[in-house]
Amino acid sequence: MRRLFLPLLLALAGLTLFAQGTYIHAKAWLAQVLLERAFAQTIATGRDSKPWSWADTWPVARIEVRRIGASAIVLSGSSGQALAFGPGHVEFTAEAGERGVAVYSAHRDTHFRFLKQVRIGDEIDVTRRDGKTFRYRADAQSVVRFDQSGIDPESDGYGLILSTCWPLGAVTPGPDRYLLHATLIEPAQLYTKTGSSRSTAAISSFSAQ
Repeated sequence: MRRLFLPLLLALAGLTLFAQGTYIHAKAWLAQVLLERAFAQTIATGRDSKPWSWADTWPVARIEVRRIGASAIVLSGSSGQALAFGPGHVEFTAEAGERGVAVYSAHRDTHFRFLKQVRIGDEIDVTRRDGKTFRYRADAQSVVRFDQSGIDPESDGYGLILSTCWPLGAVTPGPDRYLLHATLIEPAQLYTKTGSSRSTAAISSFSAQ
């Protein structure tokens, strides 16, 4: 009996972890479905639309990397509650298409899982809630400590950074963040449906795991 106990315990632990992982991914998928609907409504009406009645955030952008078929709806703010359902637009950073650096952060095992597939030179489209789309090209990668990002949101030029935890394949929290840097290459285009004062100190850390 004792010889059976340890294998059974390990099997139960494995099933528990599997169930938790399945739940997390199912929740992320369902949230994106509801966020897509709310984002389309925001563009159509010009008013922010909450994805569900009790939400304390709302969609503000869509990120797409067409080469790999990746897409994610971005929420306002980068709190832990927001990041549980989608990428967050980091507070006090530029809007897409504005001068400065627009920073979006998400979890590496759900909404920014696709970052491991993005290559230098890939084009990244960001559609804002006003329906305008801006195209960026990925041109650099870096790994930094969460409290030493070095990002200046008021820098010259038109930049984009997608941030998540590093290493990309890890499952435990760590102090490092992976940053994908991109530069604007095309001005705004009208959205077509297919299938402030900022400071460096305010974005010195990223909470995404």
